Amino acid sequence: MSIIVAENLSKVYPVAVKKPGIKGTFSHFFHRNYRLVTAVQNVSFEIGMGEIVGFLGPNGAGKTTTLKMLTGLIHPSSGTVRVADQIPFKRQTNFLQKITLVMGQKQQLIWDLPALDSLRINAAVYGISPKQFNYRVDELSEMLSLEGKLTQPVRKLSLGERMKAELLAALLHQPKILFLDEPTLGLDVNAQLAVRDFLREYNQKTGATILLTSHYMADITALCQRVLVIYEGQMIYDGSLDRLLDRFSPYREVKVELANLLPDVEKGNLTALQSYGEVASVEGREVRFLVLREKLTGTVAQILAELEVLDLTITDPPIEEVIGRVFRNGVVS
Repeated sequence: MSIIVAENLSKVYPVAVKKPGIKGTFSHFFHRNYRLVTAVQNVSFEIGMGEIVGFLGPNGAGKTTTLKMLTGLIHPSSGTVRVADQIPFKRQTNFLQKITLVMGQKQQLIWDLPALDSLRINAAVYGISPKQFNYRVDELSEMLSLEGKLTQPVRKLSLGERMKAELLAALLHQPKILFLDEPTLGLDVNAQLAVRDFLREYNQKTGATILLTSHYMADITALCQRVLVIYEGQMIYDGSLDRLLDRFSPYREVKVELANLLPDVEKGNLTALQSYGEVASVEGREVRFLVLREKLTGTVAQILAELEVLDLTITDPPIEEVIGRVFRNGVVS
């Protein structure tokens, strides 16, 4: 059963255009001209109850605009969207009680007050009883390892602790749908891992649906089996992450450590290496090649026969590199 349904969703913004100079400023003050900018165009997808779906795209692709339409913060220019069988932009109470939106670059906790005070405000807004409030805070604090931290002013918490407290505040009313926009932004590796573990556990425990955007591919690979890819406002892929990698990365990565760099390579000329495959990087005596899978055996044999190799490893290319290729091409064939 689909809990999120978007059909031909589009958002077009009018943007004022001003000519340079004093004359342009004066004219702009009295008579403004506008151009239309399409942020999202004919985006359609469905998400089932309990799914964790990654939402990928380069900066400016339309991810945040889509999330804002799904949560009712902005009205779509055209198309339809239903979330939990509600129309988001009507912002009805029973809809708002079912969703939450967490944005890594925004905060809802009051900076100079203990986080617990902000949580009490949230509880009052959502009509949560004191008994329920205490139970939920204790449960979420334990899951997020925040015991003893909520009585401190927010400004004294570490960045990771603040992000976890923001998650606690967003989940206090037990929403069925989580919209997460860069929830691990700026966190160190340990804090990112803690947030991922929490989201996985929360999904398993509550069956909540999660739509997640992130520039950290480790977030996506750890949590999402399915991904949506948006590019220049248009959906270019909706399917499993594994299938995307298989379809768009027909390469294996061959990492070679050479006994000595070739003279031309030391001068920055990579021609001598390009006969073995696409040269992804050269760092000292270590060279990374991208080699087509069907040519892998022959290429490795050629490298071993023609170069003085100290070490050679074969792996799949980093997922960041694969997704980068998707973005650069803007289409998944």
